[in-house]
Amino acid sequence: EVVCGPMFAGKTEELIRRVHRLDYANKSYKVFKPIIDKRYEKTKVVSHNGLNQDAIVIENPKDILQHIDHTIQVVAIDEIQFFTDDIVAVCEYLAMNGTRVIASGLDMDFRGEPFSVMKELLVRAEFVTKLTAICMTCGAPATKTQRLIDGKPPKYDDPIILVGAAESYEARCRHCHEVIERPNILA
Repeated sequence: EVVCGPMFAGKTEELIRRVHRLDYANKSYKVFKPIIDKRYEKTKVVSHNGLNQDAIVIENPKDILQHIDHTIQVVAIDEIQFFTDDIVAVCEYLAMNGTRVIASGLDMDFRGEPFSVMKELLVRAEFVTKLTAICMTCGAPATKTQRLIDGKPPKYDDPIILVGAAESYEARCRHCHEVIERPNILA
């Protein structure tokens, strides 16, 4: 299962909601997050509105396997776009061996281009939930994440990864999303 969309769409909130439902169903699970995500709490997955869930912090996707045994029925992974491509093989391995995998993360980077990990996971997932936010400029449904540096849009060739929240990002619709010096693909 993949939950995706732009920042401020409620992806982590949806992941936490699904995990809490596992408690009612008496399912055993473990929640993971990347070490790079230090925005709120070190050992918790936290939504922008403050919902939280205990999590195991990992750097290498294969480390997930060290925390899983035959009793774990579900693995939930937040901010999956921050992991290396090895995360795809780990998710496939778990799913093929009967473990339900719930992954949430950004489907596109600040340029509006797909994260490579998400491209792979989206085509392999049995269930995909694509969430939208509200465009901070015009109020339309937002599907893009706008990075702002000192209130200005970034250049196309700026580094892809910049961990942040409302201080660096806004949700935007296709028409309000801006990137400076975007290559003309039709030229």
